[in-house]
Amino acid sequence: MKRALISVHDKTGIVEMARELERLGWEIVSTGGTFRSLSQAGVKVREVAELTGFPECLDGRVKTLHPFVHGGILAIRDKDEHRQAVRELGIPTIDLVVCNLYPFKQTLLDPKSSPEDIIENIDIGGPTMIRAAAKNHAFVTVLTDPDDYAAVLGELRAHGQTQAPTRARLAAKVFAHTAHYDSLVAQHMAEVAGLDDAKTISLTFERRQDLRYGENPHQKASFYTQVGREKGTLAEARFLNGKELSFNNINDTNGALETLKEFDEPTVVAVKHANPCGVGSAPSLLEAYQKAYEADTVSIFGGIVVANRPIEEDVALEMGKIFLEVIVAPSFSPQALAVLSKKKNLRLLELPNIGQPYVGGLNVRSVMGGLLVQQTNDLLLTEGLVVPTRRQPSAAEWQDLRFAWKVVKHVKSNGIVMAKGLATTGIGPGQVSRIWALENAIRQAGGSASGSVLASDAFFPFDDSVRAAAAAGVTALIQPGGSIRDKESIEAADANGMAMVFTQMRHFKH
Repeated sequence: MKRALISVHDKTGIVEMARELERLGWEIVSTGGTFRSLSQAGVKVREVAELTGFPECLDGRVKTLHPFVHGGILAIRDKDEHRQAVRELGIPTIDLVVCNLYPFKQTLLDPKSSPEDIIENIDIGGPTMIRAAAKNHAFVTVLTDPDDYAAVLGELRAHGQTQAPTRARLAAKVFAHTAHYDSLVAQHMAEVAGLDDAKTISLTFERRQDLRYGENPHQKASFYTQVGREKGTLAEARFLNGKELSFNNINDTNGALETLKEFDEPTVVAVKHANPCGVGSAPSLLEAYQKAYEADTVSIFGGIVVANRPIEEDVALEMGKIFLEVIVAPSFSPQALAVLSKKKNLRLLELPNIGQPYVGGLNVRSVMGGLLVQQTNDLLLTEGLVVPTRRQPSAAEWQDLRFAWKVVKHVKSNGIVMAKGLATTGIGPGQVSRIWALENAIRQAGGSASGSVLASDAFFPFDDSVRAAAAAGVTALIQPGGSIRDKESIEAADANGMAMVFTQMRHFKH
């Protein structure tokens, strides 16, 4: 007689599965709550304790950890020594294991869970049992996903046993499942212990969706989300309208959200190719959007726009005048949604926690043969601001300098941001020379350069940037400082009546 061991937390479809196994002549062995559920449903089932001759104990922590269970699973059926051992020891072989694990993820994410609840939901016997079955998949079938029940039952009805490719596929699912499960446990325990210098790192993500393609049409791509890190991120957003998000949409929108999270006041960030192209802050969202739009009326076309206040009809009417790929906001009024939904391809995403800072995560980047892992850049300033020039910034300049510093943090290096009146006037991203980045920002700003302030993500290696900014009409500068030629830059600023601020902190973004 074939024998199945069933021990599941998620009991979806398990009664129907057991009934069909019973009809096919299988003996069913089960544990704890699963045994009770099957018994109450009228399924003929034996308790594991009857099989092992040892009772469940320690509040159910020990149920299946027994040689009669694992010997029955792991025995190699066509090996003489194994056949002799199970015969002499009286070990009953187990041909099918149906098991899913304690809900560790759900418990971890439940704000009501205590530390004790979380620990108790670290499954021990379940992973051991399904890994054993997966290891011996040449002879044993293992099921962890109710979606696979029907296919396995179909093969049992048709052939009396499962097929080798099916067993191999189900075994692969087990090892992926336990790796994901154990990684979640490892991440949680590391956070509890304050461990930030581990010699190995296991990151686990869950696939949210397959994408049409990657950065280019010939590249396959998917979007994965990190468990427990979704709040306030694109993974939490609710899709309201438009085409499916593409790889580039997601990447660009994430860059826009990172920039937006620097601001508390009503702010709109426009992004193109993961770089801000226009940012505006104002007492009203309409004015903030107008500032972001006017900062670069060319680059915003076909771009991403994110806002940290609800979008009402007046803002929607303005946004609807141009072609945009994506708009993200904490909410849309019914009138705004009616206006914007007329554009069938425009992606509208609602993200109520859009302003929540993303703190304490990891920034991970793949390189050939490995990963670069660093802490997320969730700081803006760490030390006091220093003014080395003779002139101090005015109150208005201080406002704009802080504004520009928030934006330049999210511009690809070498990065320059010019701003005036809490709006960007010129942005120069991603140049191999700082002076080139500055010249691009000045060129973009045009007549708006005069009276602007300027932020640089890293120090000026020479005074040429200061002199070029002065010639364009820039009145104040903010930069990390720390160059061996700082004295020359300070002298150039003084000679042109400019104020300059040292942040003593840089924000490279490569």
